[in-house]
Amino acid sequence: MDDFYKEYILDHYRNPRNFGELERCDRSAEDLNPLCGDRIRFELQIEDGVVKDVRFSGKGCAISQASASMLSEDIKGLRVEEVARLPVETVLENVGIGISPARMKCATLGLKVIKSAALGEIASWPDDATAAGNGSR
Repeated sequence: MDDFYKEYILDHYRNPRNFGELERCDRSAEDLNPLCGDRIRFELQIEDGVVKDVRFSGKGCAISQASASMLSEDIKGLRVEEVARLPVETVLENVGIGISPARMKCATLGLKVIKSAALGEIASWPDDATAAGNGSR
């Protein structure tokens, strides 16, 4: 089963969904993981409080970029409030394999950025990533 998820991660890394820039962007956020240099930017197009379109861009490891790609698929059609409340479990379920404490911030960077875009302010690192043993926020 792990082989399937590893291939799924590599597919999202090599062929990211919703990669690029929006022609019309209502909210955006960008951040980086200072530990490894992963960088992600999300742009959201919002109509009546609902995410109508999303794009992301960035550079980094396969986990960070694939996770952002998967999240971009998850949020289309969600209300902004729902995006802001996405739990870290969403990322872990998407990735489908165990994430070591050292890679948790790689996996959750996209979640932090997408929440920042939804909230219109800088979001903190997801609490569960810290609880999983990955350093400070």
